[in-house]
Amino acid sequence: MPHTALSTHLEYDVRRVRSDFPCLDQEVRDRPLVYLDSAATAQRPSCVIGAVERYYSTYNASVHRGVHALAARATDAFEGARRSLQGFVNARSADEIVVTKGCTEALNLVASSYGSAQIKPGDQILVSTLEHHSNIVPWQMAAQRSGAVVRPIPIDDAGVLDLEALDRLLRRPTAVVAVNHVSNALGTINPVKEIATRAHRAGAIIVVDGAQAGPHMPIDVQALDADFYAISGHKMYGPTGVGVLYGKLDLLRAIPPYQGGGSMIHTVTFEKTTYAEPPAKFEAGTPPIAEFIGLGAAAEYVLGLGRENIVAHEHEVLEYGRGLVGEVEGVRIVGNAPDRCGILSFVIDGVHPHDVGTVLDTEGIAVRAGHHCAQPLMDRLGLAATVRASLGMYSTKEEMEVLVAGIRKVKEVFL
Repeated sequence: MPHTALSTHLEYDVRRVRSDFPCLDQEVRDRPLVYLDSAATAQRPSCVIGAVERYYSTYNASVHRGVHALAARATDAFEGARRSLQGFVNARSADEIVVTKGCTEALNLVASSYGSAQIKPGDQILVSTLEHHSNIVPWQMAAQRSGAVVRPIPIDDAGVLDLEALDRLLRRPTAVVAVNHVSNALGTINPVKEIATRAHRAGAIIVVDGAQAGPHMPIDVQALDADFYAISGHKMYGPTGVGVLYGKLDLLRAIPPYQGGGSMIHTVTFEKTTYAEPPAKFEAGTPPIAEFIGLGAAAEYVLGLGRENIVAHEHEVLEYGRGLVGEVEGVRIVGNAPDRCGILSFVIDGVHPHDVGTVLDTEGIAVRAGHHCAQPLMDRLGLAATVRASLGMYSTKEEMEVLVAGIRKVKEVFL
């Protein structure tokens, strides 16, 4: 069931929210867990865990195929989750919501299916320097198959896309502009609507990696005018192994399937196969049923809390943390875009990020250290890695204070 909504004029009760996440209520290394790795995978609220458990314990059956009672219940729950995700991104139709194994598969689907149908030799595929590898490598593969070329959209030193450079790049024939909505390494929020307008004016489509936007900000694919938009389930408080691809219906109808098999067909003979209408056309085989039902519960939970409440709370915690971390001598915050959310990346002079992460773990603090699957971005910044503290709706100012105490402990150990 959806979480009881909080009115936007009421103070956000983070203690109440945290009580919905059982994994947070534990000690690690004999200290209360401070979970600051939500960009890698968020924790799950009890309603999501319960939705998955109810499916397996009371109506476990395949969807779309059976006529018995359990299959009907499973299908109703599965399609109900699709409608929840339609509302979550404000798609025009539930038929624009394709169930995938995750954001990575969603982006590969577009690169493969749209790429094989629409990208021609000599075309450009423009990919922002801020991208996760999941929105780089599939386009490189598409370029190799089609004879197109991948070119990066540059950023400035603060981690902001250079839109004037984008305009110059768009003077050449361009098939695709691929950007993330929120950088997983820096937290930069990209102006997707503005980028979409420029891409469409040049005759290109825009493909958006929304993995880090889903948990942190409202998404309106119609207002953004995104052609394709990918979401990761486990980063927005849902199960692993599931995600969503939103695609404009006319585009989904125009491109070929990504995989062949059961459920995605209309008729099959040895002479010819005809395909089902979207979204079934892109959902070959048995889907991740329990996971998608859980993702629907996660979407309803987020909507029930009120995304404006979540945005305001996380912004307050993030800026408080940035202020504290920025005051520590020898610590440099990486990424200073004016529009940002969810991510606090930093380096400590003279200490490798992996060593920072190891010491923080001894204090019960979970962070991520590394290149964050964004090696071209790290190269642009002249770094091998950063330490990334990433927030969720359950993060608190007190946890930011514990993080800073942990950073000071790191300095005591190594410096």
